Amino acid sequence: MGKEKLIRFGVSLPEDLLTRFDALIESESYPNRSEAIRDLMRESLIKREWQAKSQDVAGAITLVYDHHQRELVKRLTDLQHDFHSLIISSQHIHLDHDNCLEVIVVKGTTKEVLNLSRVLRATKGVKFGELTMASTGRRLK
Repeated sequence: MGKEKLIRFGVSLPEDLLTRFDALIESESYPNRSEAIRDLMRESLIKREWQAKSQDVAGAITLVYDHHQRELVKRLTDLQHDFHSLIISSQHIHLDHDNCLEVIVVKGTTKEVLNLSRVLRATKGVKFGELTMASTGRRLK
């Protein structure tokens, strides 16, 4: 795959907005405005992908739970088997004597992934659950 053609364009905006944006990109360690703007554009496009319920998307579901909770580990495992076609990988981390962190990498339609996330997060005993939206990358450059 060859090098992507870059196009320059100008943007007009209020000075105060640019000043605040420059402070933001400096605090986030971006090398320049172009990189920061590219990331904002990609983020906006990913959000659009997730709004179309039939789009193929990717993401990660993060769960924190007490593994001593009766039947919880079995229930979470059973649910993941019920949705095995969406799950690419999972990682189980022991945070301390009682708490575990599980990261479940998923890929499927927006509707399917959101449903799986809701089901897992709503399971009794899950202390924290969050879906991080990502993209399959097919429509992004």
